[in-house]
Amino acid sequence: MQIPRLHPDTIEEVKLRADIVDVVSEYVVLRKRGKDFVGLCPFHDEKSPSFTVSQTKQMYYCFGCQAGGNAIKFVMELGKRSFADVVLDLARRYQVPVQTLLPEQRQELQRQLSLREQLYEVLATSAQFYQHALRQSQGQQALQYLQSNRKLKEETIQQFGLGYAPAGWETLYRYLVEDKHLPAQILEKAGLIKPRSSGGGYYDVFRDRLMIPIRDVQGRVIAFGGRTLTDEQPKYLNSPETELFSKGKTLFALDQAKGGISQLDQAVVVEGYFDAISLHAAGINNAVASLGTALSLEQVRLILRYTESKQLVLNFDADKAGTNAAERAIGEIAELAYKGEVQLKVLNLPDGKDADEYLHSHTPEDYGELLKNAPLWLDWQIQQIIQDRDLKQATDFGQVTQQLVKLLKNIVNSDTRNYYVSYCAEILSLGDTRLIPLRVENLLTQIAPPPATYSKPVSAKKAWGGNKVSHSPLPTERSLLEHAEALLLRIYLHCPEQRQVIIDELEERDLQFSLSHHRFLWQQILEISSVDGETINFASQPDLISRLQNQFLEFGSEMGLISHLFHVDEKNQKEILRTPQVVQAAIACMDLVMLEKRYRHFLELWQQTDPEAEPERYQFYYQAFYAEKIKLQKIDRQRLFSITELL
Repeated sequence: MQIPRLHPDTIEEVKLRADIVDVVSEYVVLRKRGKDFVGLCPFHDEKSPSFTVSQTKQMYYCFGCQAGGNAIKFVMELGKRSFADVVLDLARRYQVPVQTLLPEQRQELQRQLSLREQLYEVLATSAQFYQHALRQSQGQQALQYLQSNRKLKEETIQQFGLGYAPAGWETLYRYLVEDKHLPAQILEKAGLIKPRSSGGGYYDVFRDRLMIPIRDVQGRVIAFGGRTLTDEQPKYLNSPETELFSKGKTLFALDQAKGGISQLDQAVVVEGYFDAISLHAAGINNAVASLGTALSLEQVRLILRYTESKQLVLNFDADKAGTNAAERAIGEIAELAYKGEVQLKVLNLPDGKDADEYLHSHTPEDYGELLKNAPLWLDWQIQQIIQDRDLKQATDFGQVTQQLVKLLKNIVNSDTRNYYVSYCAEILSLGDTRLIPLRVENLLTQIAPPPATYSKPVSAKKAWGGNKVSHSPLPTERSLLEHAEALLLRIYLHCPEQRQVIIDELEERDLQFSLSHHRFLWQQILEISSVDGETINFASQPDLISRLQNQFLEFGSEMGLISHLFHVDEKNQKEILRTPQVVQAAIACMDLVMLEKRYRHFLELWQQTDPEAEPERYQFYYQAFYAEKIKLQKIDRQRLFSITELL
């Protein structure tokens, strides 16, 4: 369901009624300590409680992992749920009337909420019906299949709610519509029945099939997968797309696996329902299945919510179809992997087996060992490229080299790229170590061919004391800039008297925040600090932090990078005590980085311009980078004190 943007009044009312101690107590054992409550943090492992809840401020904060926020944020972070979804749940719990920003959307929202509740009820009742049918005489074949063929124990069958859809054309329809008096239209919207083409009534979608409930992350049944017990095609039949169910946005067994993924800091993705079920039955409880479709980017992002280090292992079948599925999955998430935003591995089990087959003849420890030694996706990709190729043949050698270059070009991190260049060079040298430097040079040339450069006049070269103009960037530029910008924002948030000073300094020097998460926070600050396009008094916003935190509940990924700025520990307090000096140092640091960027930009343009073909442009770029150079030298002279000491 696409939830319309909720009215601020609804959000505020939910915040007022949802007492944070009441909400947090459902998940954490809290003990009174002074005015506040303390407990073990649910967001990281700890033995001594560092998680505090303030009933007066209606806020929580962990001094161990710096997690913090209000009741809405707590439920969002713990359940990895969206802002609107949590607000709606809390609104229902605390009986808050739901309003949307547009009045005409309210009726439609209530209709959608009502429809979803009915769908959940119908699907839950259907799951119970299928589970009951499995225990009847008509379901004996299905039960025997689970116990004998799949070797599943009773506790696993119950854990996953496995059932059986009887062979009759209208068995479920008669039970739900005629006996339970549920509307046929709701059953159809849930994907359980279809209208007959003749126009006379309905028939069951699932007939004579082993039934596997598909649940959302909260454990609610949203669809079914049905496996045939005969030669009927398709072997597996999934529910159609519905209001609750989308294949590309759902992962089977994630409700069972999210705890294991968080605990082990790793997720395993398999292809089939029974691969995931067998892994869980063997105690490997961090496995999910992709519902028979190519793994989508949305599914990957859903998994990664539960693993801090973003470890993901693809365990698809080792046959041709499984290899193709793995390559398709990598294609979807390659950009994330190249950037290092996901630690991706690929596991192919021996003898082309899937996880379910492998566990029938091996122990969970054997599987765990294979999992631990699974190759990184780049190593797996390289092996796929050279597989069945004869590098002594010129054609194969050329094709393999081209594919390796294409792979290497996309690696963003220079250290990682250099490692794999050397690795690929070893492969292409065919054991002759004397050829490795040549292969490295050839690969590097193809990965990043050098730009065309022109000879500079001797006088210009001598003016800079050598043949190549250079200016070394600060060795810790990124970390220094991160610290400087963060300090400036923290001072702005916690020292209202300095806000106008910071605004004036930034405007005077025409400076912007360079790091995207800091820039995003600054934009939100400016939006809150503006009414009808006019800037209000910056110092008169005592609730700025609270308003920002509420606003950022809708931006979970950005909030994770800046949430620490809303809290002040002992170290931060000492830094803020030297506010005027720190503000000046932070501004100077930002100014320095900006000048560095402009200097390098104009220098590169100058080096690439032909002075004979474009003398005016050549002279302009020379003057531009020289001017930036002078400014840099001036700042260097001003930095007789160490910015790093102040920051």
